[in-house]
Amino acid sequence: MHWIDILIFAVYFLLMLGIGFYFFKKNETEDDYYVGGRKMGSLHIGLSVVATDVGGGFSIGLGGLGFLMGISGSWMLFTGLIGAWLAAVFLIPKVSELARNQAWLTFPQLFKHFFNRRVALLAGVISAIGYIGFTSSQILAGAKLASATFLELDLNSALLIMGIIAVLYTVIGGLQAVIYTDTAQWIILMGGLIFIGIPMGYYAIGGIDAIRDTLSSDFLSLQNVSWSQLVNWGITIIPIWFVGMTLYQRIYACKDEKTAKRAWYIAGLFEYPIMAFMGVLLGLFSRVGAEQGMFLYAGFETAAGIDPEMGLPMLLRTVLPVGLTGLMLSAYFSAIMSTADSCLIAASGNVVTDILMATDSTKNTKKKNLRISQVSTLVIGAMALLLAASMQNVLELMLYSYAFMVSGLFIPVLAALYSKRPSSTAAFWAMLGGGSTTLIFVIADIPLPYDLDANIAGISVSAILYLIISSIDHAGLLPGMRRAKTGLHGV
Repeated sequence: MHWIDILIFAVYFLLMLGIGFYFFKKNETEDDYYVGGRKMGSLHIGLSVVATDVGGGFSIGLGGLGFLMGISGSWMLFTGLIGAWLAAVFLIPKVSELARNQAWLTFPQLFKHFFNRRVALLAGVISAIGYIGFTSSQILAGAKLASATFLELDLNSALLIMGIIAVLYTVIGGLQAVIYTDTAQWIILMGGLIFIGIPMGYYAIGGIDAIRDTLSSDFLSLQNVSWSQLVNWGITIIPIWFVGMTLYQRIYACKDEKTAKRAWYIAGLFEYPIMAFMGVLLGLFSRVGAEQGMFLYAGFETAAGIDPEMGLPMLLRTVLPVGLTGLMLSAYFSAIMSTADSCLIAASGNVVTDILMATDSTKNTKKKNLRISQVSTLVIGAMALLLAASMQNVLELMLYSYAFMVSGLFIPVLAALYSKRPSSTAAFWAMLGGGSTTLIFVIADIPLPYDLDANIAGISVSAILYLIISSIDHAGLLPGMRRAKTGLHGV
């Protein structure tokens, strides 16, 4: 890579660290560190939400879908639009004012309010494990991209550099630094795609005529997708909008309910159609370039044998001139970092608030709690870095983390918010049963009919367990068990 591209890349990382240092002295309490002082505006929150949700995995993943199936791959992020707007209508009105009145910092505190401490503690453990895994996967994704781009840089060195930078500005700056860096990172990504990646990729492959001559008509159709794939995307993506710690932190960070709802509407529109079509179009362009022999220098005469998710990085590396390569790499690193920092601050919030403080009866000063939070973020970041170094597989790491978290927490959240008599015992076992079921299906590679996702099995088991155990609990057949608190209807 040319020294100009390296310089641009280095300046990008220095800017991200600068934002973290800027907010270092502005954080005085846990509220400042974990929820931005509860005073953030809708635009910054909206951009941060979509930057976190789309992130590096979806950015690169969308390119892979465009490579494989064309513009029909955009339907994946349509479920993101649905999830964001459903949360704006059904979730935010339920939790926004309540969270402000209760001074909540984390998602599991909702469980403590509607169920009991034991359920909240389990939710905190599940969420923390999930987000430590997410953090690791994003650091690893960035390291792989860096080592593939800088040929002199081995994976372990890249992993160390990526991990230190992501962890450092998150530790010192807290959620405000995360949100403002997310905003900057999303602007970089969008600008890179709109003004550099898409036009130059389109020109390099020969435009629409070349696309039509090279690929079948299915690639330009929105119907090149099966019903089971749509169901899998929906069951995988929509629930995260109701159980994601990163998203709850941003609801709490908004200055009021109206601001939060507006932010979620903004995020949904950025996911679909804006990011959805830009991502798959670049993947489609890379497929055309591969079939044209554009990647012959890398040993690929056609698209055969190319990892679909590598098509997009190969296209950009091939067609972009000096200077613009550094800008586009910065754009994709922005997507990766925006997810890594959000997941790290979420995991820290779970560990400090839902695990450590849930088992510690001592009353610390606000300043001391802030320092505990920062040290915990550093330790968790180091753990995530070690996990990334040992796993070496981004997709596997993300899948295991996500499966246990979503399928275990989704049903108890719905029960807490919409059941008249939520059962703590039922919620506890629904979490364990749902998450464990999905994890077993994933690890044992047990297929479901019609290639449906393992999350369907986990969420189904969680729902069945909750309904059965709550019925027994309400019938008074569980002596010695602590009864559920009054539901939201009684708040």
